[in-house]
Amino acid sequence: MSRSLFFLRRQFWMVSLLFMGSIAAFGQSLQAATIKGKIIDSGSNPVPGVIVRIKDSSFTAISSLDGSYEIKNVPKGNFELLLSSMGYENQSKNVNIDREEIILKLDFSLIESTTDLEGVVVEGQSVKTEIETAGFAVEVVETKQAALQSIQTNDLLNRTAGIRVRQNGGIGSRVDYNLNGMSGNSVKIFIDGLSISTYGSSFSLNSIPPALIDRIEVYKGVIPAHLADDALGGAINVILKKGVVNNLSASVSYGSFNTLQSNLNAAYRDEKTGFTTKVSAFYNYSDNDYEVWGKFVRNILANGRYDYVRAKRFNDAYRSVGGKLDIGYTNVKWADQFFISYTGSDDYNEIQHGTYMSIPYKGRFGTSQSHVFGLTYLKEDLGIKGFDVNFNGSLSKRSEVVSDTVKWNYNWFGEMSLGLDGEPILRPGGAQQGAPTLNHIDRNVATFRAGASYEINPNHRLFLGQSFYSIDRTQQDFMKSAVEREFIGTRDLQKSITSLSYELDMFQSKLKGSVFGKRYSQGIAKMDPLLVEENGTTTRVEDRTNSSRSTSGYGAAFSYRIFRPLTLLASAEKAVRMPFEGEIFGSPGDNIVENLGIRPEISNNLNLGFILGDFEYQAHTFSFSGTGFIRDTKDKIIQQINPRINDAVQTNPFENLGKTKSIGFEGQVKYAYGNSFRAIVNVSKFNSQFNTKLDPNGNVFANYGQQIPNEPFFTINSSLDYTFRDVVKHGSLLRLSHYFGFVDRFYTTWLEIEDFRTPRQYINDIGATYTFPDRRMAVSVDLRNVFDKQVYDNFAVQKPGRALYVKFNYTIGDFK
Repeated sequence: MSRSLFFLRRQFWMVSLLFMGSIAAFGQSLQAATIKGKIIDSGSNPVPGVIVRIKDSSFTAISSLDGSYEIKNVPKGNFELLLSSMGYENQSKNVNIDREEIILKLDFSLIESTTDLEGVVVEGQSVKTEIETAGFAVEVVETKQAALQSIQTNDLLNRTAGIRVRQNGGIGSRVDYNLNGMSGNSVKIFIDGLSISTYGSSFSLNSIPPALIDRIEVYKGVIPAHLADDALGGAINVILKKGVVNNLSASVSYGSFNTLQSNLNAAYRDEKTGFTTKVSAFYNYSDNDYEVWGKFVRNILANGRYDYVRAKRFNDAYRSVGGKLDIGYTNVKWADQFFISYTGSDDYNEIQHGTYMSIPYKGRFGTSQSHVFGLTYLKEDLGIKGFDVNFNGSLSKRSEVVSDTVKWNYNWFGEMSLGLDGEPILRPGGAQQGAPTLNHIDRNVATFRAGASYEINPNHRLFLGQSFYSIDRTQQDFMKSAVEREFIGTRDLQKSITSLSYELDMFQSKLKGSVFGKRYSQGIAKMDPLLVEENGTTTRVEDRTNSSRSTSGYGAAFSYRIFRPLTLLASAEKAVRMPFEGEIFGSPGDNIVENLGIRPEISNNLNLGFILGDFEYQAHTFSFSGTGFIRDTKDKIIQQINPRINDAVQTNPFENLGKTKSIGFEGQVKYAYGNSFRAIVNVSKFNSQFNTKLDPNGNVFANYGQQIPNEPFFTINSSLDYTFRDVVKHGSLLRLSHYFGFVDRFYTTWLEIEDFRTPRQYINDIGATYTFPDRRMAVSVDLRNVFDKQVYDNFAVQKPGRALYVKFNYTIGDFK
């Protein structure tokens, strides 16, 4: 263990002890009351989506899938509690809070409405509406319906305006996210505000089933201060469900390409003590042996000619298994949440080809494991009213092995390639990708994020945040000689970000705003031991490279409600992104080589948008939204784009492209008819150009003004679903859904010729979900890519064609 990591671990535990000391010091502090309970219908089934609010106030909650709701920080006094939901009669109840520090449990049974809801106006804002009207270009993705389908979290994001999930093939392949022209590590993924990179490659966003997710917040271009990170292009923050209801749920999905996905989740809370434990586990497997064809799939014949074929992928199996355990306390005097957690995961991933699909591999694969220990603490009104603190930290150990020792060349039928003499052809470097390797990469990672906010009064709030990330990486190739293996190189990276923001909410919430600043610092260190011969003597020397950098960024976001249906949004930021570990030191499993000289990426981002609606007429509801954006970027970091595909070597570093500018827009229309029918259509289009005109010699770059390749710049998505009630059995639900996606053709290299251009893509998915009357059992059938169209992504890598999946969900709720 390096001295730097030892220091960081000591610092981590010191900060943890300080927070725990604060807990003890303020354990007797006053907190306001909490109103909570469960909402059921006349058949004792839970009713989700019910708006529960205190009249003439901003205190609002929405019931979750199990019918539970919770309103916190309610002051003393007499109130009227109002309940409203489409399809049910409104209810109200007078509530008297005569002292603080109490939990008032109120359950309700709703009666189905037999009349239209014309003229019903629901005051107050849901969490989704509150976030989306804060000024940022943000969309909140809800997971309630998708939780029952054979849909992964990435599938949900891919259907959202302005988002394109880039995946190098099937389940388990490398994933990038494109938000309005910004992609790769410019878009950061968080789980409850903590970077997902903490958990390693064996724990991805798809490892979290939608059933565990409360909502997904997608910030585009301008990132709020509480997500203190260098997410220059955007941030995807997955908010897990916080309300703990004693339950056990499980689901299993099986389908095409021998794909199995399963998860198990359980939660228990003791009402008297607040002791809480949560357990989740997942297992995923797929052969990923789907068919590929077209101009990017070819066998090279003995005479050097290309034979374009249709074949199945044969070296692309993927397996992942993992789980998480949280033990702690919730909703007690000294903490809203306090958890000590462990997350473990393991995966096996066969590698079918390099950056491009031109040469298939056989026998190249990677494995990885991670062990993550974490501490989470949240407390509102710590010591004084309006002072909230949060801390989320982890220490993790991650291991990765990349194995590639097979020396023969193979074609797309999994057969050895033969030369003109009939003998097997050897790979140029002696392995599928370069030289033979058994590369062991170990990482020790320390991450923590802390934040404190103070509400000066209901209209003004201050926030101070600090995040820190450190990685200590060693790697050793066991295919090298015994002498060479004695010399282990090290790679160290440290990054810290400090953020400060001021937030306002004025004129009865007509004007909302946030002004913030961020300070970024990063240090990198590389050491490679070498054997040097001089005058017949061999000595060991250390080749060291060290560098550090720091810079600042700032921004603001404002919204103004002109009148009730129309809200204008504006946000801008000078955003900074420090290069990530894999971009600096490389990633052998992803065919990425190191680039120690890569520079930070800086972008001036601007969003201007509006939200219009909801408009309600009888049972019809409409809403419209749109955003125009500019991303003016310097030293944009992208994976190197070769002008020509090299069949022998397909490893590419990340590099600074220079100046780029992306200008575009996105729009979305939503329509709903009661609780039965819902339709969403969104479109996103941008023009992302290389904007550096002159090279160092004063000559005009050949690519000046050209669209940046390998980026889908025009997409359309639509989602339709209709719910039938009382099918077969009274109280049951049958939900039919259809998804359509369009991706315009795009070039994959700078050479704008048809050989390096993907076709237009038209994707159709259909699904059906049947929920039994007791709401415990649900079965779904999903047919993906109905018409078996070719779907391409990064560097024209083909994704799966037509696929059928069946999923079973079962929940045991409210056990004691």
